[in-house]
Amino acid sequence: MLSRIPGSAGTVHPVTAWASPVLRTPCAPVERFDEELVSLVESMFATMYAADGVGLAANQIGIGLRVFVYDCPDDEDVRHLGHVVNPVLVEADGVVIAGEEGCLSLPGLRAQTPRYDRAVVRGQDLTGAPVEIEGTGFFARCLQHEAAHLDGGVFLDELTGWRRARALRAMRRADWYVPAGDAPVGGGRA
Repeated sequence: MLSRIPGSAGTVHPVTAWASPVLRTPCAPVERFDEELVSLVESMFATMYAADGVGLAANQIGIGLRVFVYDCPDDEDVRHLGHVVNPVLVEADGVVIAGEEGCLSLPGLRAQTPRYDRAVVRGQDLTGAPVEIEGTGFFARCLQHEAAHLDGGVFLDELTGWRRARALRAMRRADWYVPAGDAPVGGGRA
């Protein structure tokens, strides 16, 4: 099982940049619930904390498996801490709110991103037992963000119009930017 303090037994990995194909490819389901999976989750927590994040998907450290971790408050400042293996976003509803969002794989880039105010994710824990996580407010945003990563998405895909144009312009000025011909950004939503 996980260490008493999540991430304390893990290894900090570099965060995958947005241009990496593993970040833009849907992740494979986890089939083996073993010590290797425990080690992955520990390292994901360690990496998330080292990068000052509130969530991290496995493909953000170059591992194309359906796993994410989180340590994220909701809008009432209640802390939510955990992991989900083979997560599926089964509900996203309520009011759509454009709130500030960023991504460890797109450092420094932030945008007012529309997300539902409530989300439910179903998946498994490290033993394969079923789990269901419900979040509201900022935590719902985190659940939707991390689930999207595992499907090959980034928050830029949620942007349209001037918000998208502004974010893409800021991205092109970033020192980590790779030209779009080398790594296309998704088409956004209508």
